Amino acid sequence: MVQVGIIGASGFTGAELLRLAASHPDFEVVYATGDSLAGASARSVYPSLAAAYPDLVFETYDAERAASLDLVFLGLPHEASLDTAADLVDRVGCVVDLSAAYRLRDVSAYPTYYGFDHTRPELLERAVYGLPEIHRERLRGARLVATPGCYVTAATLALEPLVRAGAIETAGVIVDAASGVTGAGRVPKDANSFTTVDENFVAYGLLDHRHTPEMEQEIGAQVLFTPHLAPMNRGILATCYARPSTGTTPTTESLLALFRERYEHEPFVVVDEASPSTKATLGANTVHITARFDPRTGYVMAIAALDNLTKGASGGAVQAANVALGLTETAGLPIVGVAP
Repeated sequence: MVQVGIIGASGFTGAELLRLAASHPDFEVVYATGDSLAGASARSVYPSLAAAYPDLVFETYDAERAASLDLVFLGLPHEASLDTAADLVDRVGCVVDLSAAYRLRDVSAYPTYYGFDHTRPELLERAVYGLPEIHRERLRGARLVATPGCYVTAATLALEPLVRAGAIETAGVIVDAASGVTGAGRVPKDANSFTTVDENFVAYGLLDHRHTPEMEQEIGAQVLFTPHLAPMNRGILATCYARPSTGTTPTTESLLALFRERYEHEPFVVVDEASPSTKATLGANTVHITARFDPRTGYVMAIAALDNLTKGASGGAVQAANVALGLTETAGLPIVGVAP
């Protein structure tokens, strides 16, 4: 069995990691930290975990204890992960970081988008971006994995195949996306309180959202990204617009064929003519994608839906860890959403 530690297990992504690990045939969670909730049982914070973890208690972080494990997930704030990952890399089999601390290849972007100087450039060079659909070969044997941002996963899977095929212009790409409230994390804030979110729909992070450079890095295009907060617990719906490449005349059928060929062997990507919905991906590690070409306006449109806590965070992290450790890539990961 793979001995697993989850550092920051009391947050939403940590709880999702615990949920997925409970069904993983090769994982045994032996260490779960939650410094602000140290001493509390996991079942008292998340009653949904009671059957799988009746005796699990959140502990404080101890680097020496974590270093004895085969796999460690980091569900920490960005700057905290910067040093924690450095403490553990090469002392455990694999470190999978769910923060942005090791996502951006351009170290100079961190002060602008995250408010801190990146002090571990040598590790940044070693980190592998944890999106298997794009970086599977590099992930094999990786010791440090940077799990993608949730919005970025949706936008990249919707747009990267179009850029790679030369089907769209790479300037002025628009990503218009909405996320559920869990994307803001477990810590209460005015912006995610019930009275603020209920029956409300709002755009935020206008023109400078921190996921913008990550999207541009992975998609390979200039992106105008506008995120929205939707009154739902989970989910992301990303609607993306781009101009077709000069001299090309796509059709809806040709775009769908391009996606079907690109993702033919990907177990977690569903390409369909039907418009994707967040509910269809609830609790699953799947991404649902469609595409259209509008001859009237001349725009290519690609739409992707996923669960921001599963494929957009913890599920994607488990998928990448499976690849890095040489396990079955689909192990422990549901492909069917919860409905009705």
